[in-house]
Amino acid sequence: MFCLCFLGLGGASELAFIKEPSDVIAVRDRPLMLDCQVEGEGPITITWRRNGVPVPLGARAAVLDNGTLLIRNLQKRRDSDESDAGEYDCAAQNRYGLLISRKAHVQLASLPKFHTHPESMSVDEGGVARFHCAVSGVPEANITWERNRTALNADDNRYTLLPNGILHITGVRQADSGSYRCVAKNIANTRYSHEAQLSVTANRLYKEPVILSGPQNLTLNVHQTAILECIATGNPRPIVSWSRLDGRSIGVEGIQVLGTGNLIISDVSLQHSGVYVCSANRPGTRMRRTALGRLVVQGTINTHTPSHESNLGFSSDQCK
Repeated sequence: MFCLCFLGLGGASELAFIKEPSDVIAVRDRPLMLDCQVEGEGPITITWRRNGVPVPLGARAAVLDNGTLLIRNLQKRRDSDESDAGEYDCAAQNRYGLLISRKAHVQLASLPKFHTHPESMSVDEGGVARFHCAVSGVPEANITWERNRTALNADDNRYTLLPNGILHITGVRQADSGSYRCVAKNIANTRYSHEAQLSVTANRLYKEPVILSGPQNLTLNVHQTAILECIATGNPRPIVSWSRLDGRSIGVEGIQVLGTGNLIISDVSLQHSGVYVCSANRPGTRMRRTALGRLVVQGTINTHTPSHESNLGFSSDQCK
């Protein structure tokens, strides 16, 4: 998107962008370069603005010969709102006209402290453990887990790591006892959550199926990924299955089941909207527990984060 206005009549040599600035997530205290390369009859003057105000040039910022803006040391002052983040555009001008680039949004990378930490728990041997941590990073942080400050063995299929910071351990053993924490990492920082203790008890009595964590209500935009969690425990271990409340088929394309029953729907479309039912069945019987969650897929793209609402009120657990 650009604005082109000619100041002269006839014989004008049009200006055209070869490269325009792009949106970027930048790291504080490191250099940042924004492209602005133009072709046309010289001499051509390149100027830069941030949030509509000319960028001050000097020791911290310079325009290179090819029009690129170099900020030598990106800043965000902790004691004020002053920051190099914002919307940047460049303007190219020769004697025939003026060309203004698209606006590029510059965000500062960040990784604040965890706002959800894993909590200690006691689990029967053979049961299921669930830990959850959450942090809001820019860009989104990659989350991994440690036991006793050593990375979990990713090849062990008893571990299920959901992308939203949830760890499931199925078929818990005495050897799984210990301290668990999650590690969040992005280009800005690495952070560690509080540690949570997992205690394993040797109780092997019969237990009816129980859904420890069911699907949340989700509102997503098309092409996003839906994560519908369903973690159940009991002795013997219940079998988890999924259905839709309206009876329609869930389908197979773009559908993945992680762990013992978490439903992942990638690249959601409007047709995926509906109420999803997670059932935990006791093997060989008709006894089951159910939990329901509503998935709403919006047809328009916006910049808001998916909202997580409370579980549906009309049914949580039932036993048949």
